[in-house]
Amino acid sequence: MKKNSCIPFVFILLLSLSIQAQTKKWTLEECVKYAIDNNISIKQTELDTKTAEIEKKGAIGNFIPSLNSNASHSWNVGLNQDPTTGLLRNQTTQYSSMGAGVGVDIYKGLQNQNALRKANLSIIAAKYQLTKMQEDVALNVANAFLQVLFNKENLKVQQEQKGINEKQLLRSEELVKAGSVPRGDLLDIKATVASNNQKVIAAENALLISKLSLSQLLQLKEFYDFDVTDDTSVKDENNILAQTPIAIYDKAKEQRTELKIAKTNLEIAEKNVAIAKGGFQPTLQGFYNFNTRISYADTYTVSNGVAVAHPAAPFGQQFTDNKGQAFGAQLSIPIFNGWSARNNVERSKVSLEKSKIAVEQEELSLQRNVYTAFTDAKGGLNAYESALSALEAREEAYNYAKEKYAVGMMNSFDFNQSQTLLSNAQSEVLRTKYDYIFKIKILEFYFGIPIIKN
Repeated sequence: MKKNSCIPFVFILLLSLSIQAQTKKWTLEECVKYAIDNNISIKQTELDTKTAEIEKKGAIGNFIPSLNSNASHSWNVGLNQDPTTGLLRNQTTQYSSMGAGVGVDIYKGLQNQNALRKANLSIIAAKYQLTKMQEDVALNVANAFLQVLFNKENLKVQQEQKGINEKQLLRSEELVKAGSVPRGDLLDIKATVASNNQKVIAAENALLISKLSLSQLLQLKEFYDFDVTDDTSVKDENNILAQTPIAIYDKAKEQRTELKIAKTNLEIAEKNVAIAKGGFQPTLQGFYNFNTRISYADTYTVSNGVAVAHPAAPFGQQFTDNKGQAFGAQLSIPIFNGWSARNNVERSKVSLEKSKIAVEQEELSLQRNVYTAFTDAKGGLNAYESALSALEAREEAYNYAKEKYAVGMMNSFDFNQSQTLLSNAQSEVLRTKYDYIFKIKILEFYFGIPIIKN
């Protein structure tokens, strides 16, 4: 009985957890963190970082001596050379050989050292590239998140406007019955309500599409109940607009990842030049080789006209008796190689010049982007404040028009015009509000303030 009595409690608990999961509302921080952990492009860039680390292992391997071994076994049937007398005989022989060799680069024009330095820089560049991808995804998520908030507020505005017009329709029906306003005004109000219904449907569709876009950006498989928190406050928490464009640009030169990538690529290009120049220098390699061989053929001697067989020596004895060793050093001096070394140097120098230009271009682009972002943020704030002032005026004008329409001092056409202007003012406030928020986020980004705090 006690066991069965637990079943309703467990069912209620699971149902409660299910409802909570369905009604979860994502914050901006949660969206950004989830996207960074699950975005496909970020995962691909992480693989590039692993590839760079593997390349470093290869560069380290150039300093390690190489060790190779070999072994072979063959059968010779028919007329072949006697391994002892050197004479040709019809016989079957078996022959085994084994060997091992060690080689090491003693000097290679510092190419191995520069290749290792280049590999280290490539890892740094790959990590910067990963950071850049994460920053881009964070900005895209923030933009999509704000678009959802905009559409949610816009839907509320349209629903409120619809509710106001529906109440106005009921009021107009009473005024028509009382003879205060002509019947034509009632038809105009009905047309306005129908138009409001269309706007509500359009706003619902826009909200659904924006939620779908954000959920797909997060790589969510189940997005039907996806929703975000209703954080619609407008504030410059970090007081970024109090900074000057020059101060933001100076900070951006130290913080921005794209500039770090360009500078690291420049260092990699310099190492490529050093590696290519190493092709003009002599190379010195040390080596050591060991080998031995074993023959399995019996030898014969003739005594008084009779061939006497002499079995082959045992395996271990032959292995010891036939072993040989060689060691030394090999010096290679490049004299003429079809200008390949020279061409490699020239190509690497051209790449170096391109990298220098890329750094200069990135600095110019960063300066332009910072000043543009600062101007856009200032303009966005001014536009939002102007939209708020315009909305306040439109609300007063609408209230005045409503009073005039209620006493029959304004026709329905002029009243609808006042409503339209109010609706447009509300939409403009929403547009400028979220445009300003996003532009502030971009400006903070250049100043080194991340979308989310770690």
